Order: sequence, then structure tokens, then C-alpha cells
Amino acid sequence: MKLSILDQSPISVGKTAHEAVQATLDLAEKADQWGYTRYWLAEHHSSGTLADASPEILLAAMSARTENIRIGSGGVMLSHYSALKVAETFRMLEALAPGRVDMGLGRAPGSDQMASFALQSGPNSDPIEKYPQKVFDLMRYLSETFPTDHPFGKLRAMPASPSWAAPWLLSSSMGSAGIAARLGLPLSFAHFIAQDNGPEYVKWYRDNFEASEWFEKPRVNIGISAITADTAERAYDLATCRHVMRLMRNKGQDHEMKGVPSVDEIKAMDFDGSDLEFIEQQRTKSIEGDPATVKAKIENLAEQYETDDVIVLTITHDYAERQRSYELLAQAFNLTGEGRVESAKPRS
Repeated sequence: MKLSILDQSPISVGKTAHEAVQATLDLAEKADQWGYTRYWLAEHHSSGTLADASPEILLAAMSARTENIRIGSGGVMLSHYSALKVAETFRMLEALAPGRVDMGLGRAPGSDQMASFALQSGPNSDPIEKYPQKVFDLMRYLSETFPTDHPFGKLRAMPASPSWAAPWLLSSSMGSAGIAARLGLPLSFAHFIAQDNGPEYVKWYRDNFEASEWFEKPRVNIGISAITADTAERAYDLATCRHVMRLMRNKGQDHEMKGVPSVDEIKAMDFDGSDLEFIEQQRTKSIEGDPATVKAKIENLAEQYETDDVIVLTITHDYAERQRSYELLAQAFNLTGEGRVESAKPRS
């Protein structure tokens, strides 16, 4: 099993964004030692609880503090940016960490509508319908395969490199799964966002995959929400931190709470019936329990998706308990770090 980490750099109540970012870098160092395959960072904007709006900058810092683990985005929201700029950003990351950079690309805004509007370059910004073309152009820049008579044919994404970041298209629906199949690119399915019909979407992607000049066969990994602790009871309490964080965000109160609440803070809160219903609904979308239970559930889910490549999102108030959860998972799966090297050259 390839086990990896998705980190949204959560800010805990009473902590600062600086502390959240440092916790991310500290965890990346530990994950490198424990044998995780990849460490991905997510892009979120105008959030009161998630610190990382620029994963490419944080990845540069991470490259200097890790040695073997793959580092990458999960993802960079390509809809906000030009294909050339993203290509050059990941060319630079590849120069910093040769052979171990992943480029996860997202179609969603990673923000609310107003933040998304503010991120755009103006009234002439590309509509979402242009996303597949931007992905295609980005791959052309990375592989230097624009036709010579193309308007961009003489452009070169710098710095030049013999290898380039391994691409993944992020998906939580048939939309991006279809784009990945049509363009012949690897698919990362966000099970923690959309559980309904996920295995069916991934099967459709595999069945309809069109071999490209970059990849002959489909590749799949899945993103899940999971947490473990020394006891199932503690894991249950810790998981509630993320569920309540999401509740506050949905109610528009995340800026008031200013971070991920602690277990003690949650136990002192008053929740109405709809709040409790939401929390329990979130719990059904997460894997939580003692290490043996969580391991078995992850393996079962991976079997449903027919993949051995799983990326785990864990959010707690206490950064040390988040580290402990990932350490216990590494021990349960007996991680060795095998499978970290992945070719990012055509027809891999």
C-alpha cells in the first residue's frame, strides 16, 4: 500500500498561521522518515481555519526539509492562473527537488465566489469551460511539445529540466474524471468530499481512458479523511474537531471561531438537533478508530476503488496528536517508503 498525506495546514484555536505552517513542515519531515509516499498541500483562499493559500511557496520550503518523500499539490487551482505560470512554478520546484514533485491540478475555486472573483485577472479571465484546454496547454509546456507553428511554439517554461512534475487531475465528480480520461492523465479522486458513486466514477475513468503521449495506462489514487489514536474513544473525540470546524464554516462562523476547536471546547458547546445531525453525517464520511480498525477500513476502501495508492487527510486541534495519528498509521501499514520514485516522462 502506498500511503500518503494531504495537508490543508489547519489553524487551531489559539494558534497562529505561522504555527500552522510550521506544523506542516514538521509533519513533512516526520512523514519522510516514516515512509509515506507523498505529501500534498491544498490551496484554499479567504479561510479562517486553513492557512495555505500558496502551496507552491510552502512546497519550496518543504523541499529543503525533506529528502525522499514526493512533495506536491493537492491541488493548485489551475482555473485561477495561466498555464505557463503554473508550468514554470512546477519547473522550479522540480529544480529544487528533482524527481519527486507531483502536480495535482484542481478545477474548483478553493474559495467562495467573491474570493474566486478577486483572484481572477479581470473581465477577460478564462471561463471554467476553458479548464481542459489549460490543462492540455500546461502539459505541452512541461513536455515541450507545442507544434512549431503554434503561437506558443517558441515559448519555453523555465527553468529547463530533464524531468518534470508528475501530473494528477483532482476530481470529486464525473466532470474532472472525464477530463482526465479524455486527456490521458492520472486521476486523484477526492473520496473525502464525494463518497456517492465514487468507485463507479473511477471505473468509468479507467474504462474510457484514452492513451496519451504522456501516459499509456490510467493511474488512480484516492483522498480520504481518516484519524486514529491509541484508543478508539480518543480517535472519536479527535475526529469531532474537524467535523465541528466544518460545521462552523458551513454556518459562516469559522472566522468567529478562528480555527479548529479543541476536544474540551467542543464538549463545552451547545449543539442543536441540526448541528448534531451534520456532525454525524460528517462522521460517516470519515474513517476513525484504533489503528487496526482504521487500517482495515482503508484497505477495504482501496479495494473498492481498485487502487493501492491512498492519500490521508487528518485534522486535529493539537498538532502533536495529528502527528501521532500519522505515526500510528505508518506503523500499522509497516511503511517502508517503497514506490516513491515515479517517472514523469512521456509514456510512463
